[in-house]
Amino acid sequence: MLSFQGAVYAVLFYAALALTVWALVDALVRPAAGYVAAGKLTKPGWAAILGLSVLVIVVFQTPLSFLGLPAVIAAIVYLVDVRPAVRGLSRGGNSW
Repeated sequence: MLSFQGAVYAVLFYAALALTVWALVDALVRPAAGYVAAGKLTKPGWAAILGLSVLVIVVFQTPLSFLGLPAVIAAIVYLVDVRPAVRGLSRGGNSW
């Protein structure tokens, strides 16, 4: 049976894993031209960063490690900053 602390770590691990995988998959399905048009890092660059983030979360199995926290931050930066810019361009600039 898991202790409370173990349950919290398990929830944090699965949440971080889901977040980084979501960001990676989203980065892979967006068109490469959208990254350049939005003035962001290229698609291969974001794919490499987010792929490494998923790998770090899986290997260290905690988002609270020395490398786990930057991995989660990279996924959050992609989802909050890059994704809306690239997504807005692929829709023709319409926010709806």
